[in-house]
Amino acid sequence: MSVEVKAPMPGKILEVLVKVGDQVKEDDELLMLEAMKMENPIYAPADGTVKDIKVKASDSVETDQLLVVIE
Repeated sequence: MSVEVKAPMPGKILEVLVKVGDQVKEDDELLMLEAMKMENPIYAPADGTVKDIKVKASDSVETDQLLVVIE
């Protein structure tokens, strides 16, 4: 079962902290999103393995845009 991690708000990706194949635990930081001049960490919603990363540093994202897929 895949879990999709989506952007909670529009912003810019500052840093991708994981790579495909990484094991993550619930609440691990996946990305750093800059929005409203604040850095907002994006956390894993569940344990699993990073299957796909849909963004890279400096990408602009919209609300609900798919960022990471965890399996």
